[in-house]
Amino acid sequence: MAELISQIGKQIRILRKNRGLTQEQLGERVQLPQSYIGGVERGEKNISIETLERLIHALRVSPAELFGTELPTEKEKLLDSLKVLLQHRNSQEIEIIYKLSKDVLTVFDSRNR
Repeated sequence: MAELISQIGKQIRILRKNRGLTQEQLGERVQLPQSYIGGVERGEKNISIETLERLIHALRVSPAELFGTELPTEKEKLLDSLKVLLQHRNSQEIEIIYKLSKDVLTVFDSRNR
């Protein structure tokens, strides 16, 4: 059980940092002190399902994203960061970013041939 608590804490830390939140800011969102959030992230707190649900909502992730079987790779962390950056953009802005990304990747692919 301690391994699961530790893994959840590490995942919460990664998701919090990807969203540019401090422990204090996340604590404010879930109405818990910063010291408690720190304990959760270090795997020292055995949190309730209710608290876990509040953290999931505050981080704007699905339970599946939190309960990945392994800690995310650097690539997965970056992909999550991109998702966070695009989350509050409108469809038109996302479409422009998508087209720009496609063009950049086409250049990368042509260089690697």
